[in-house]
Amino acid sequence: MIARNGGRRFGWGLAALGMLLVSTDSLWVRVSGADALDIAFIVGVLSLLLYGAMALRRASASWASLRADTWPLLAIGVLGAISQLTFISAITHTEVPNVVAIVASAPVLAAAFAWVALRERTSPRVTAGIALTVVGIGMVVSTSIGSPNLWGDFLALIAVICFAASTVIWRRHRDMSRLMGLALAALLVVIPTALVADPGGLDAPAWAAILAMGLVCNPLGRLSYSNAPKHAPASEVALFAPVETVAGIVWAAVFLSEYPAAVTLAGAVVVIFGMLYATVLDRRGAAAFGSD
Repeated sequence: MIARNGGRRFGWGLAALGMLLVSTDSLWVRVSGADALDIAFIVGVLSLLLYGAMALRRASASWASLRADTWPLLAIGVLGAISQLTFISAITHTEVPNVVAIVASAPVLAAAFAWVALRERTSPRVTAGIALTVVGIGMVVSTSIGSPNLWGDFLALIAVICFAASTVIWRRHRDMSRLMGLALAALLVVIPTALVADPGGLDAPAWAAILAMGLVCNPLGRLSYSNAPKHAPASEVALFAPVETVAGIVWAAVFLSEYPAAVTLAGAVVVIFGMLYATVLDRRGAAAFGSD
């Protein structure tokens, strides 16, 4: 049972901190100035070492999960690897506000995939949220039509689609080892990028930025956010998802002088509102989540 008062506020704090830390990913990628494949390789190696070591500490449970859920875990690994590669590549090919606005659609896309794959009932409210999200993404992408940024927007869309699809698999196979899934995803990033990456050519500032992302901000952020539901209802935790988008846009403006176009900003607002409307603003959905 989820703790009340102080415990719930602690959960809110974890969720906010987690999203705030993860929101710096785009900043670190851009500040490093490194090639996307070099960044993906280094972050993949760091993630593999981290999650692999944690999985080994629970070796019996990890191997049991791998034997019992081989194909779902492989699917998680493939989707996770594609999402990581396309997300990092997107940041190097388009404006940061575009990427974080598109990424904000993940919760609603996951609901859409759950309706298709798991036949979960979708309320008119969720359907409306999905429609709003599609409109918002269209507004964001429209600013890149006819420019090189369109490829980056497309990569960001692929990244969020893969991420949303992976959440449906996790929902379908709730007892799978999360550590094994994350480790497999990291391994499937490292294998192909190892053939082309050249991390030896990176300078000290690039290494500092990549290590800050792969060793500190990203893993601590994901750890904080994933533990938040232990202390607060999942519906309330989901309320903090837009922190990543808002903070990502702020980082880009303050540190990179990348200011979102009016249409991009409006699209981001539509996407965020669509996500909130379909999830935490739905009282029935909130009650269902809160009872977990």
